[in-house]
Amino acid sequence: MSLFVIGDTHLSLSTEKPMDIFGPRWRGYVEKLETQWRELVRDGDTVVVAGDISWAMTTEEAKADFDFLEALPGQKIILKGNHDYWWQTMAKLNAFLAKNEYKTITFLHNNAYVCEDFIICGSRGWYNDDKNTPMRGADSEKIVAREVVRLGISLDEGLRLREEARARDGKEREMLAFLHFPPIFKGYMCDEIIMELYKKEVSRCFFGHIHGSYDAPLKVNYADIDFFFVSADYLAFRPYKIEPKNM
Repeated sequence: MSLFVIGDTHLSLSTEKPMDIFGPRWRGYVEKLETQWRELVRDGDTVVVAGDISWAMTTEEAKADFDFLEALPGQKIILKGNHDYWWQTMAKLNAFLAKNEYKTITFLHNNAYVCEDFIICGSRGWYNDDKNTPMRGADSEKIVAREVVRLGISLDEGLRLREEARARDGKEREMLAFLHFPPIFKGYMCDEIIMELYKKEVSRCFFGHIHGSYDAPLKVNYADIDFFFVSADYLAFRPYKIEPKNM
């Protein structure tokens, strides 16, 4: 069983939100995503979808997009992006999953998951300076502080799950972090997020959010952490397979 990641699916199956205004790579992106997902992913696999899942404003409006994801192979672990306006409390979101009998979708929010060779942790993240903020008038410092707390909660739960799993089967598992916003990208750094990852000894982190930067490297290393850029258009809508490290 394998683990994959892709960010920014930007589905809009029940809303009119054409993505090709962001460039020709987005033309027919839903078909590209479905074709390549089905080529790679099997039912026993897991795919982390790193935010900006759907353009819908409510969960009912997002139902067509969730139906699409549910029909794809594999388990899907979803985290929040800045455009996921349909996102609600976990109680309401889990009730939405139960009501529609979704069996392959779960949420990454103040929690963590054991997945084969990995512990999956993460949060949305944010920019720590106002010039990059996607929300006009937002208090970036306050939002980043809150996201660091949420990331810390997830990582602490991941550490607990890792110890529990090790006691059960003696197997070492790598802690992975998934974010929507980039902690580092082309000279920008969110020191607060990076420090939290460093303190919890995360060595690989995956992020999306950025579009159109097709010349960017897939991976950069900073503070002994490998940061991977996995926005859907950057990956040409092909989920990225995460290979296990030698622990």
